[in-house]
Amino acid sequence: MTQQIFVNLPVSDLQASIGFFTKLGFSFNPQFTDENATCMIISDTIFVMLLTRERFKEFTHKDVADAHKHTEVMIALSAESRTKVDEFADKALEAGGTFANEAQDHGFMYGRSFNDVDGHLWEVFWMDQGGMPQA
Repeated sequence: MTQQIFVNLPVSDLQASIGFFTKLGFSFNPQFTDENATCMIISDTIFVMLLTRERFKEFTHKDVADAHKHTEVMIALSAESRTKVDEFADKALEAGGTFANEAQDHGFMYGRSFNDVDGHLWEVFWMDQGGMPQA
């Protein structure tokens, strides 16, 4: 069996989050979607569960962080090229995301970041593994 990853994120407005990520080109699994949650498909093995804050709270005894005020996680997605990094980050900003940090350009690696509509920090990066500095 191939191992899968499910990242769970609390959201304030599920429909607004679905709209934001739909504009970025993601789709959702209707089998895991109701008024409290949806399963966003990143790849065949990577998924993001967007859960209303109330539903998310059912899975933890800890306080749920306000991602507009605190960074609780950074989610990094790879891209095929530097151009794809810029296209994706620009699309996120146009869809209602907010600027997070200046672009990082290390020659062999390039990345940009944004906050989604709930303040979660996302990074998109490209890396030329053949161009990485030798240790």
